[in-house]
Amino acid sequence: MGITARNWREYPQRYRMEAAKCNKCGKIFFPPRLVCNECGNREFEQVKLAGEGKLKTFTVIRVAPSNFIDEQPYAVGIVELTDGVSTLMQITDCDPDELSIGMRVKIEFRKVQTEGDAGILMYGYKAVPLRE
Repeated sequence: MGITARNWREYPQRYRMEAAKCNKCGKIFFPPRLVCNECGNREFEQVKLAGEGKLKTFTVIRVAPSNFIDEQPYAVGIVELTDGVSTLMQITDCDPDELSIGMRVKIEFRKVQTEGDAGILMYGYKAVPLRE
């Protein structure tokens, strides 16, 4: 069984947290894009995103879709990384009732789900609260 074209195209940003930084205005895009929406530039530098950030907002999923039933309840939220990029991801390794906006998190590479009857493993990033 081969890798789907979509997964192959998304490897850099999905598996190495790579983003595109505009060579003209410096805005960072994740996932990368072809044209900067700030200045219209088409030249970008590849950058690796920060591995920490803070929770901007979140919600707790108490009735999960079939792929995530064994994880319910679980939280998903928008994490603002220390380099200014915001991204949506699952928050794990905690009781969802302990989460709070502004909480510091670290980003870890983890299994996200098993897809389809073939059992293809999908990996990505999850946020883990930093405990001081």
